[in-house]
Amino acid sequence: MLLDLDIRKTLRSGKQAFELAVRLSTDSQRIVIIGPSGSGKSLTLKAIAGLLRPDAGHIRLDDQILFDAARGIDLPPQQRQLAYVFQDYALFPHLTVRQNIAFPLVGGWFNPRRRDRHAQADYWCEAFQLGHVADQYPDELSGGQKQRTALARALVTQPRALLLDEPFAALDRELRALMRRELKELQQRLQVPMVLITHDPEDAEVFGDHVLDLRDGRLG
Repeated sequence: MLLDLDIRKTLRSGKQAFELAVRLSTDSQRIVIIGPSGSGKSLTLKAIAGLLRPDAGHIRLDDQILFDAARGIDLPPQQRQLAYVFQDYALFPHLTVRQNIAFPLVGGWFNPRRRDRHAQADYWCEAFQLGHVADQYPDELSGGQKQRTALARALVTQPRALLLDEPFAALDRELRALMRRELKELQQRLQVPMVLITHDPEDAEVFGDHVLDLRDGRLG
C-alpha cells in the first residue's frame, strides 16, 4: 500500500483554533500514528476514511486519488473501500454478532434478518472464533469478543486497508496483550494494510513498521 497524505484542516471553538497539518508518504503495510489525546490522531484517520473533509491538500492510496481539494475530488467513504474500526467498536446493540458482521453486506434500509445466513459473514465469524456466540447480542460479549466482532465486520467487505482507532484502549492490560497478538497474526496472515492510531507505546512497538509521532496537529 502506498499512502500519500498531505492535508490541512482548521477547527475552531470560540476563540480557540486547532490546526492539523499532516504530510506523509509511505509504502509500509503497518503504519502507527502515536500521540497524546488532542494531538489530531482521530482527525487524521477520519480524513483518510472520508469522514472529515480537509480544507486543503490531497489523499492518495496506491494509484487512486481519494481527496484532492484543488481538483474538487472527495470520494465518499463507501467508495474508498477502507474499513474503519472505532475505539468503542460501534456495534449495533439490537443485532446479534452474526447480524453485525453481515450488516455491510446488506443494501438498502433493512438490517440483516436474524434467520438469514451469509457465507462471507459465517466465514469471518468462524475465523474469529465467534461461532459459539454468533446469536448473542453485544451486551452479552466480553471485551475481546466485541473487538473481534468489530474486526470481522470490517473485513467482511474485503477492504483495501484497515483503519484502527485506539483498538485496545478499552481493554484491560492482559486482554490488550492477547488482542495485540491476535491482530498481529491476523494482519500477517491476511496481508491487509493497516493504519493504527494510539497513545500507547506498546502498540507502536508491536505494529510499527512505520511509526509517526503526532503532536499538536503536526508530525514530528
